[in-house]
Amino acid sequence: MVTLITEGIKISVETHFQPEYSNPAYDHYMFSYRITIENLTGNTIQLLSRHWKIFDSNGAKREVEGEGVVGVQPVIEPGACYEYISGCNLKSDMGFMRGSYTMKRTLNDSLFAVEIPKFLLETPFRLN
Repeated sequence: MVTLITEGIKISVETHFQPEYSNPAYDHYMFSYRITIENLTGNTIQLLSRHWKIFDSNGAKREVEGEGVVGVQPVIEPGACYEYISGCNLKSDMGFMRGSYTMKRTLNDSLFAVEIPKFLLETPFRLN
């Protein structure tokens, strides 16, 4: 698990290879990741959007942007957490992701960026 705190928002990421949804013979590797967002500030926040950079070990790079996460723009109270699970497919057995969230402080509608820590996407057999 990797963790990073930006502007009082703690982001933790845990990843898993999904062999049942992968097909290495066709260069298709599926990974899931669980993200926990913890609000360590005294202000209520809302996650508005995400921006991902996804890298395969074969040199491919792609970017994904969009509103919210998994179809919602969660509001997170002070001291509370929001957790979600999503997935990513790669064309190689190893890669990584990193990115950021755009957040809003509901008290004054000010926007700020929260960095998502770089996390590896690796098949278990790659580690041997």
